[in-house]
Amino acid sequence: MKKVVKLFRHLSLMLLTFATLQVSAAQYVEGVDYVKVAGIPEVNQPIVREFFSYNCPHCYRQDGLITSAVAKLNAQLDNQVVFERTPVAGGRASWQLSQKAYYLAKKFHVTEQAHGNLFKRIHEGDGAFRRQEELIQFFVAQGLPKADIDNALASVDNKLAIADYDTQAQLSGIRGVPSLLVNGKYLVTNKQRSPEELAELLAYLATLQ
Repeated sequence: MKKVVKLFRHLSLMLLTFATLQVSAAQYVEGVDYVKVAGIPEVNQPIVREFFSYNCPHCYRQDGLITSAVAKLNAQLDNQVVFERTPVAGGRASWQLSQKAYYLAKKFHVTEQAHGNLFKRIHEGDGAFRRQEELIQFFVAQGLPKADIDNALASVDNKLAIADYDTQAQLSGIRGVPSLLVNGKYLVTNKQRSPEELAELLAYLATLQ
């Protein structure tokens, strides 16, 4: 019985997605609402990837919009869309520390707690991290043991994660942050929308191969 219900839900989602695709195909224009780029290979699809930095004031101001749009997107598509973030540095030391901050938050599974606090720390509090010691102090205040933080920052895993962030940013075709890339190759060019409107655009792009 459970399998039948699950199959019915899946078929209903497919029909809803197809109907959305038919309507949106006429609504959205390549080159205006989005552009197709060489992009990056994504293991999981459909996927929405946000390129951002905790240091970026535009990312700080638009975080609520993007978070709300993604929540509406997953409500619409029954949580079928993966949402990932890639922190961008662009060779700037303070932005590289923010990349490490994101790495630590994900590694210790405190992203939900730390994400907003990192934005607030930088844009409403003490400003950008200037030294790694400040970053360590921030995460100790989030409840993580200092020894675990030190080990994580000194690990090969940290270096590989940062290199992966940089590679993704280089291949993505983005020209600034925040940027939204769908399925590794559809770059949203106009984010001046309500959360509902942005969710509809992301839903349409998530159906494209």
